[in-house]
Amino acid sequence: MRWLFALFETLIFIGSAPLLAGWIKWVKCRLQNRKAPSVLQPYRNLFKLFTKTPVVAEQASWLFLAAPYVICASMILSAAIVPFIAAHLPTAEVADLIVLVGFFALGRFFLALAGMDLGTAFGGMGSSREMTISALAEPAMLMAVFTLAMSASTTNLSNVTDYVLNSGLVLRPSFIFALGGMLLVTIAENGRIPVDNPATHLELTMIHEAMILEYSGKYLAFIEWASQIRLMLYGVVICNVFLPWGIADELTLPALKYGALAIAGKLMVLGILLPVCETAFAKMRVFRIQEFLGFAYLLSLLGMLSHIILEVDK
Repeated sequence: MRWLFALFETLIFIGSAPLLAGWIKWVKCRLQNRKAPSVLQPYRNLFKLFTKTPVVAEQASWLFLAAPYVICASMILSAAIVPFIAAHLPTAEVADLIVLVGFFALGRFFLALAGMDLGTAFGGMGSSREMTISALAEPAMLMAVFTLAMSASTTNLSNVTDYVLNSGLVLRPSFIFALGGMLLVTIAENGRIPVDNPATHLELTMIHEAMILEYSGKYLAFIEWASQIRLMLYGVVICNVFLPWGIADELTLPALKYGALAIAGKLMVLGILLPVCETAFAKMRVFRIQEFLGFAYLLSLLGMLSHIILEVDK
């Protein structure tokens, strides 16, 4: 029963990821006084891409064709181990935060390789920028993860959620600093403004889009879907690890209903805050991204130092 619900929860997770992307797009358009597309538009775009015949360059190797499947599979496996509606599911208990970071790195690695596979200028440029950003973002993310793990004395996501719930509403400087660092990493890793602009194809600003310019049809659909799942993964980790109130502790219908409503509400709020930040700030120059991610690392480091100084029992 628990394995069956874990599979069902994963399907809901990956199925609702385009809805979050559509909600963020809708809110952003309304904030900028533009006519907003339907929140279901990402589903229509994916359906259109899946029904189109892909065009592949003659120089493409097996890596170019396999990368979309590997990227999408790594995000689906990540979705399976992150507590979404309920905690303590079997899939969440067999993996931990370190495995989650590893899945993120695996998807990014194959995306960068696929960008360089054809030898185009845009692909190589996008891959080099992506790896530069990941080299700066991963230490900040790992430092935030280690802060959580040290506080809860575990790297298991469900146990970290339990620790925060059982501790009650306590304002910990370590968690506040780690949350700040995690939010900045979320913006950078998902190619959002001010680090990247997913709606532009300008040579000077492209990062993520430059690596997938040569993809079309179902291959592009898998990459776009994986990108939407990754955005939702970061949102769920922020909502259910730092603010886990409402998540279902047991597999009963009332608890699951409450858990579903709680995570939907938290993601809707997060889906409003992100477009507000993107509307308030402009895209920064590529050379300033290191300052942005350096600040994220500083926040995560302060989180760990705060835990060591203030919270570790002497």
